[in-house]
Formats: sequence, structure tokens, C-alpha cells
Amino acid sequence: MEDLVQKFLEFLEKEKRLSVNTLQSYRRDIEQFITYLKDVKINNVINTNKTTIIAYLLHLQKKGRATSTISRNLASIRSFYQYLTKNEIIPLDPTEGLESPKVEKKLPQILSTKEVELLLEQPKCDDLKGYRDKAMLELLYATGIRVSELISLDLSDVNLEMRYIMCNKGSRERMIPIGTLSVNAMRDYLTKSRNLLIQKNDEKALFVNVNGKRLTRQGFWKIIKQYKNQAKINKDITPHTLRHSFAAHLLENGADLRSIQEMLGHSDISSTQIYAQIAKNRLKEVYKKTHPRA
Repeated sequence: MEDLVQKFLEFLEKEKRLSVNTLQSYRRDIEQFITYLKDVKINNVINTNKTTIIAYLLHLQKKGRATSTISRNLASIRSFYQYLTKNEIIPLDPTEGLESPKVEKKLPQILSTKEVELLLEQPKCDDLKGYRDKAMLELLYATGIRVSELISLDLSDVNLEMRYIMCNKGSRERMIPIGTLSVNAMRDYLTKSRNLLIQKNDEKALFVNVNGKRLTRQGFWKIIKQYKNQAKINKDITPHTLRHSFAAHLLENGADLRSIQEMLGHSDISSTQIYAQIAKNRLKEVYKKTHPRA
């Protein structure tokens, strides 16, 4: 079964061209499923059926897994069996007709404009790290890009004269404008910090750590937690919070959903519509707090 899993992952990587993080998620889900099969004495996927899959989902539920986690596991297993049936390794797909557990969509946490300003004021431009952190936070809020996209940026992806960055995701590429404050912070970082942080002149990474190497997602996570604590913001801020705030604030100030979808890089407008719900909820809150007869 391990060989089949490996071939499936190679198919996802070469044919579907999925990202490293997505591939790791598939690997984790399928390997956990295979471990379960072995525990219940099933050593060949051909011996599985719909009852087997349902039993596994109930097993995850008993272990206290969230509905969203169970739903994602089923999606991974479904893709695995579709691959097996398409390649005639098994005759029937046991996941066919199985419905995913309904996941209650939680609205993402966003910051108010005042909270964003407070957070962006935290990095002090009095050392190399301060210039870098200021540029990163300003760029994140100015563009709404993902943290994975931020740390993947190369020096060549930035055009400060024309005020835009090029963001690549697989075969898709999008050009995103950046504003004056972000441009100024980037200029300061590039002229006063990056050249002193890098160890090799041919370093491609835009944002580097104190060792001169490309900054990691974990490294950025620590940075944003540090500034959140400094700002004394009583919200659970994640690396994605500035992205959500970027989209919600654009919508509140009159931007249309299609434009926001394009800037965020969403392939489906339904992923962007969640920000419309946030805007509605915020309007209700304002009404309740300010209207004399609310």
C-alpha cells in the first residue's frame, strides 16, 4: 500500500502540480488512513469498501478531530481512490456517494484600521531587523498576499519605480499594486538593511533572516506574534490576519468583489464572498451601537 501512496503523491506533484504544503497535507492524511487499515488488519486497499471508510471517519470523530479535519481527510481519501479506480488498480471507488460532514464556516478574524496602524507602528527602524519587519508588514497589508507568497518573493519580483510586485503561484501570475507607505518601507529596507543582512551578493530572496538566508514561515510567525504582544492587541492574530483585514477594509471602502478576488488570487469568487459577510456583520454592530432606537 505504501507504494501506491507514493505513486499517488508523485501523480499529484507531476500532473496536478500541487504545492509542497498541499502535498504534505495529502501525504499525512493518506498515511494516517493506511495506518488505520493496518490496525484493523486490512493490508490491501482492494479489500476496503464504503463501510471501511465510514468506520474510519467515525474513528476520527471518536478521537476528537474537528469536523473540518474529518472533511479534509475524506477529500484526500476520495482523491486517492479516484486515482486507484482511474488506473484500474481497484474496480470500484468506495468513497462514491459519501457526503462530507458539513463544516460550519467561521468568519476570519480581522483587525480594525486602528489596530492595523498600531501593529504596523511596532517595528522600529533603528536596526536591520526593524527595517525588514516594517517592510514585510507594510507589504502584507498593502497587497493582501499570503505569507507563503511573501517569503517566496525574490528581489526581481519587486518594481518600486512602477509600484507593483509580481506574485507567482504555480502556473498563475498576478501583478499587485503597492502604495506609498509600503514603497517607502521597502526602499528603506533595501537600501539600509538587506545588503547588510545577506551573505552572498547573488542571494535571490527578498526577505532574509539574520543569517542572510530566505525567511521561513515559522520565522515570520514569531515576528508577528512579537509585535502583536507589543501592540497589546487582544485578538488572535495569525500570519493570515493582515490578508483578511486587507480584503475586508477594501470592501468597506467601496472595492468590488471581483477586484478583490483578483488581488487575492482566489480562483473562485465564493472564496472572496466571505468578506461581504464580514462587512454586513460590522454594519450591524455599528447600527446597534450608534442608532438611538436599536
